[in-house]
Amino acid sequence: MPHLYSADHPLHAQSLKDKQRRLRDGFAPPLTLRVHRALSWLLRAEQETDDEDVRFILLWIGFNAAYAGDISQASGEDGRTERERFLEFFHTMVRFDSTHRLYDACWDRFTSEIRLLLNNRYVYAAFWLHQNGYAGYSNWDLRLADEWRQISKALAAHDTATLLSKLFDRLYVLRNQLVHGGGTWNSSVNREQVEGCSALLGCLLPIFIDLMMDNPGHDWSMPHYPVVD
Repeated sequence: MPHLYSADHPLHAQSLKDKQRRLRDGFAPPLTLRVHRALSWLLRAEQETDDEDVRFILLWIGFNAAYAGDISQASGEDGRTERERFLEFFHTMVRFDSTHRLYDACWDRFTSEIRLLLNNRYVYAAFWLHQNGYAGYSNWDLRLADEWRQISKALAAHDTATLLSKLFDRLYVLRNQLVHGGGTWNSSVNREQVEGCSALLGCLLPIFIDLMMDNPGHDWSMPHYPVVD
């Protein structure tokens, strides 16, 4: 089956939903639930054309539904950080992505936006740690410059998992700002990062879901809060 995505014809939730209906009888329960939940939030996000704050939050919930493992992982009982779980998911996605759709999606469509995002201090965790008085982060600007050098190396090497990890570090800061009340709704102060992050996640999440459906034989763990009678 040909992939649905190209740079000129991005994936949309309805085409993914049609694909899910064709394939779902061959999905194990964990994948069935992950895809069903992720698609439900993606469908709602695509209907949200007026409010970028809401759209980003809807997309983030869809991403959570796609990547999340079992409850012990979510609570940190396995000793891993959220960032480490992201990276594991990204490595899985990249391993499935034999035609480099994730890399191409980022850099064919969002080159300038990604460069701005990765250099934006307002979605850089170390900047906020310094602002909030945590010791050891007064050199946040040097850290940011060093991280950009790491990103440049990842780009040159087509190291898509590292690239995604760095991008989602920024998206996660924005997620925390919005979900935990660290920003004002529809504020002009953060429009650039909200709009950029929303557009980027709106492009990547459909590809994640598509790759998951293309790999039903993977050992997907049961999502958070499985359906219980």
